[in-house]
Amino acid sequence: MSKVYAITNQKGGVGKTTSAINLATYLAAAGRRVLLVDMDPQANASSGIGVLKNKRTHTIYDLLIQENDEISIFDVIVPTSRRELVVAPCTVDLAAAEIELVGAMAREHRLRQILEPIRERCDYVIIDCPPSLGLLTINALVAADGIIIPIQCEYLALEGLSQLLNTVNIVKSKLNANLFIVGVILTMFDSRTRLAADIVREVRSHFPQEVFQTIINRNVRLSEAPSFGQSIMDYDPTSPGGLAYRALAEEVMARG
Repeated sequence: MSKVYAITNQKGGVGKTTSAINLATYLAAAGRRVLLVDMDPQANASSGIGVLKNKRTHTIYDLLIQENDEISIFDVIVPTSRRELVVAPCTVDLAAAEIELVGAMAREHRLRQILEPIRERCDYVIIDCPPSLGLLTINALVAADGIIIPIQCEYLALEGLSQLLNTVNIVKSKLNANLFIVGVILTMFDSRTRLAADIVREVRSHFPQEVFQTIINRNVRLSEAPSFGQSIMDYDPTSPGGLAYRALAEEVMARG
C-alpha cells in the first residue's frame, strides 16, 4: 500500500504547492510510482506541473460530490511526461465542494474512499492542500497517513501553526487515529539575513525530530518553473532549488 502524505499549512505562500510538485517529481524520478492530488481550488499544482491542458472530463471535484460512485479516480488521473507520475487535477470548481459537501454523509471521508482503489498501485500519494483548515483540508488529513508541513523562514513563521496542530490532534482523536507528522520543511531560506537563521533554530527547537535536514533556499528558478508547467527537475535540475528538492525526496524515502 502507498504512503499518503498531505502537504499542509493553513498559512498561504509557504511553499506547499512548490513542495508538492517537486517532491512528487523527484520521488517518481527515483523510480517510485507517485500520484499527485490537487486539493487546492486555486489549481496551482495542476497548472504548475502542466496537466490542465490535458485534463479529462472529470476532476477531483466530481469525485468528491458524486452520490452514486459512477466515476472513479481512474477516470480523473492524467499522465505526465514522467511515466511513474500521474496527477489528479482540479479546477476552481473545487471551491464549491466545501459548500456542497456540508450535508453529505461521511463527508470527511470522501477523499479517503476515492483514493482506496489506487493506493495499491502507488508507492506515494502526495496531496497538495489549500491554505485553510476547511473541509477540503480535513478530507486530506483523514485520507493521509502523515502530514508534511512547510514553514517559511520568515517573521511570523510559526503564526497559526498551533491552530494547525490542534486541528491535526482533533482529526487524530475523532477521524484518523494513525495520522502523524512526517516532517517539517524549512522553505524560502535567505542566508543573507540573521532572521532566517533565527527562525531555523526556533523551528528546530519546536520540532527537534521532525524537521528535515534539507532547507529550501529562496531561488528564482523555483519560482519560474511553474509558469512553464514544469517541475524544477525538468526546468533546471542543477539549480540550488533542484538540488535541494532532490535531497528532500531522499530524506522522505529514508523516513518511509
